[in-house]
Formats: sequence, structure tokens, C-alpha cells
Amino acid sequence: MFEGFTLERVDVGEAELRVRHGGSGPALLLLHGHPRTHATWHKVAPLLAERYTVVCPDLRGYGRSSKPPTTPDHAPYSKRAMAADCVALMRALGHERFAVAGHDRGAYVATRTALDHPDAVSALVVMDAVPIGEALARCDARFAASWWHWFFFGQTAKPAEQVINADPDAWYTATDAHMEPEAWADYKAAIHDPETVHAMMEDYRAGLGIDRAHDDADRAAGRRVTAPTLVVWAAKDDMEELYGDPLAIWRDWATDVRGTVIDCGHHIAEEAPHDLAAALTAFLDGRHPLPRH
Repeated sequence: MFEGFTLERVDVGEAELRVRHGGSGPALLLLHGHPRTHATWHKVAPLLAERYTVVCPDLRGYGRSSKPPTTPDHAPYSKRAMAADCVALMRALGHERFAVAGHDRGAYVATRTALDHPDAVSALVVMDAVPIGEALARCDARFAASWWHWFFFGQTAKPAEQVINADPDAWYTATDAHMEPEAWADYKAAIHDPETVHAMMEDYRAGLGIDRAHDDADRAAGRRVTAPTLVVWAAKDDMEELYGDPLAIWRDWATDVRGTVIDCGHHIAEEAPHDLAAALTAFLDGRHPLPRH
């Protein structure tokens, strides 16, 4: 897995990140979602490394990256804090400017990185996500029925950790159908670590509070992503069911938006790695995928 890549730990200030990096060419940072680790990119990263220097960290709190102590406002697990980690990581590896692509929760970190550090981000790719503030502003009964776990994870009166840690395999129902054995073992180790589970819940708690406040402040101030932006979503996920045309939403958040849909389920990097690598390469090389609509 990740043949030719270097595996190391990098101190980024408030956290220490486990990271794999390899390849050559322009820098590309890949950010995983919940409850995955950087290993979710194990099929895609080698394909992209033929043209790019690919960097795949575990986000703070996830996988084997460190878990900073939390605070009442959950700021240590805000996407702003994670975005600062990303910039520090890339600088430590010698990359002052880079493209960033994120999936699921990683898409929120990627977006915040582009908003907070526009001089560092050359291009943004978001997969299966709209901004947190947008998702919560649009939340209705349909969203709550499908995404109720956001609110279960986000509350603290009856912490979700107790339920998840009682039987992680029953809660997280992934299979190894699309993962190599090493990636599957990494995922299993993460969900069976109570400290990681707690940190992942802190990510969601930040999402319902401080992350939404940051998004709302950006909207009120008229701040937008200035880097070219590609929106990717899975045809067999619920993005279109919930939001209609995701590009219409993202055009309010970024100045230069295009998009593509991939025929697979939610975990695009594992289910359709070649299609995803082709879409990313076309976008980053300037051969832009056409909007679907």
C-alpha cells in the first residue's frame, strides 16, 4: 500500500500528524472524511503521484494523528484549526502553495483552508459536501432523517462515544469490499480506539457550533473561495436528493466553480479510484470537467 511513499509524523504546532507523501510535481494535499484515515486514498494516491507530489495526512484527532485536548467551544477540532495544521504540514514538507482536495469532513477542512489561506491554495476540490453553514441553514426533516448522526454526534448531554465504543463494528458498518487489507486494518484500528472516537465526535461538535459561525461570518462579509474549485459528487449518494444541483450552491461560495459526478457510492476514492484520479488530473491540468447541468 502506498508503494514509494514515505510514512512519517510531522509536528505542526498544536498537533502531530501522521502523513504519507510521495510522487513528484505540483503539490496536492488529500484530506479524508469520517471515520476514515489517510489510508482511504490508498488506490488514488499512487495514480496521482505520477504527476503530483501527493500528501495524505490523518487529520488531527483521526487515525494515528495526535488528539489535542478539547475546550467547551470545541475550537481545537474546528476546521479552522485543522486548516492551520494543513498549511503548517505543507510548509514543513517544503510546499508554500498547493492544491487541496477533501472528501466528506475533509471537504470542510479543504474549504476552510482555501478561505483562510488563499495565498497558499492554488486549487480546491470538494467531494460529497456543501459548506457546513450551508447544510445547517438548509436543514429540514429530510436532511434530519438522513443525517441525524450529525446531531447525535454533536450533542454532549448523552455522549455518543458511549454508544459507539460499546460495539464499534455494529455502529460503523463498512466492509472491506473496496479496501486493501492494510487500509482495512487501519480503519478498524481507528474505530476501535476510544480516544479517536472521542476526537471524531469533537469534530462534529465543532461543526454544529464554531464551524458554522465561521461559515456564517464569511458569508456576511462576502468572502469567497478565489481558487479554481471542482465539486465532485457520487451518483449513488444523496447530494442531488438533498440539494438538487450542488454546483448552484457552490457558486455562492466560490468565484470559479465546475463539477462532475462519478457513478459510485459515497466513498469515491475507494469505489472509483481511476475515475476520481482522472477527474482530479483533468481539473488540475486545466482540462476542466464540464458541469453536469
